[in-house]
Amino acid sequence: MTIYPIETGNFKLDGGAMFGVVPKSLWSRTNPADENNMCSWAMRCMLVEHGDRLVLIDTGMGDKQSEKFFGYYYLFGDDSLKKSIRAAGFDTADITDVVLTHLHFDHCGGAIDFNRSKEIYAPAFPNAVYWSSRPHWNWAVNPNPREKASFLAENIRPIEESGQLKFAEREGRFSKGEILPGFRFFFADGHTESQMIPMISYKGRTLVFCADLLPSTGHIPLPYVMGYDVRPLETLKEKELFLRTAAEEEYILFLEHDITSECCTVKMTEKGVRLNETFSFSEV
Repeated sequence: MTIYPIETGNFKLDGGAMFGVVPKSLWSRTNPADENNMCSWAMRCMLVEHGDRLVLIDTGMGDKQSEKFFGYYYLFGDDSLKKSIRAAGFDTADITDVVLTHLHFDHCGGAIDFNRSKEIYAPAFPNAVYWSSRPHWNWAVNPNPREKASFLAENIRPIEESGQLKFAEREGRFSKGEILPGFRFFFADGHTESQMIPMISYKGRTLVFCADLLPSTGHIPLPYVMGYDVRPLETLKEKELFLRTAAEEEYILFLEHDITSECCTVKMTEKGVRLNETFSFSEV
């Protein structure tokens, strides 16, 4: 198995929204804000080459939205999804599977493109199976008012219309068996319904693509929960369960949104689970 971090660009979000009830005087120690209270975040995806499968986990924001839309998020950096896939030595047609942890626009926007005539939307990965979970899909296509702005129909409906959509089966907190070779999924309901957290067997360790269960190292303490989460008390329970296991079993945590750290490990302390060390994926 070979794994490639895929950088798709950076963006900014309001620091208060990213840390919920935690005061700025605390969260700004790890995630300093600019003059507009905006913090910088990565949109870091992952490409997994395993046998005859080439699996992309999440797709970033994409590039098909309007200039006005992108203006809200202060995109910066030279990276893009397709550029990073090419830098890894592949093309979009080579991708066999696209795992979408959830369908918020900054995680699935790159899954769908305009076609060449800019008239209709089409899958960006024409030969891939797109994986979601049925509970989350139903949640996203019938959005609640709180999340409606994050579930964009043009990012979601064309996947189903293409016939390329499949669902991972959920059994309690975990997927029912391995959906893909070496993959299983932890399901989390605090951020959004049935977010899929990929857990990959890699070099004798468990590598976890943390998505929005743990956006950054700054979110490791339990109360540091995003204001975006629809069930923040559920997030607290999920984080406690997940992070305790991550510390005990020495999981490698791959961070999708941390602007400075690709990976980290955690440890148990008298104050609960805390950051152990950070490192680049190349050091794994």
